[in-house]
Amino acid sequence: MDKVRMLSTLGLMGAMRNLSSAFETATGIHVDADFAPTLALLKRLRGGEPADLVILTREGLDEMIAEGRVADGAADLARSYVGIAVRAAEAHPDIANEAALCKTLLAARSVAYSRLGASGVYFAQLIQRWGIAAEINAKATIVEQGFTAERLVTGEADLAVQQISELKQVKDIEVVGPIPHDLQTPAVFSAGRMANAKHVDAAERLLRYLASPEVVSVLRQSGLEP
Repeated sequence: MDKVRMLSTLGLMGAMRNLSSAFETATGIHVDADFAPTLALLKRLRGGEPADLVILTREGLDEMIAEGRVADGAADLARSYVGIAVRAAEAHPDIANEAALCKTLLAARSVAYSRLGASGVYFAQLIQRWGIAAEINAKATIVEQGFTAERLVTGEADLAVQQISELKQVKDIEVVGPIPHDLQTPAVFSAGRMANAKHVDAAERLLRYLASPEVVSVLRQSGLEP
């Protein structure tokens, strides 16, 4: 069976599980996928890790194109907002506006957020801007990489911050909603073929499939906006 090696940001993990299976059934091409935060993937790609196709934040992909690592012809796949989650059956806190969200964060026993993910970088900047970074970080649960909502299930945190598509990967939690849209710019996830891809034709076919209208419903179900 032909195969294509794909490195993808965690934000597309839920969608790609379904899409990879559908692509393989339709084409006979196996998708060998690995998922990690964009910053971790950039480090691995710059270290020479081989891949045929990559899915990164648009900013990350633009860096790879500028360095000549990714070929021209990249495709924007979906937008994703950062959200807040709680453990299943817990009361949903008020995050309707800036003042309510700030109050909710300060009242939390511990907030879980990621160190390397785009959502974690954004959240760190947000609480810094509000002047509450020291208070939040004194009790925060910092996740090096992976899903922050897992810390809700273990009881380490009572609020989790991450891309909504990543929060939805964890069972026994509930997404309260997005951080107010006026406080954030959605992350855009984009795909591109590696310039030194071993399986060029397979990578191009997968890229075209991911940019096609037939994947829209799967992206939406996973918490992304096509």
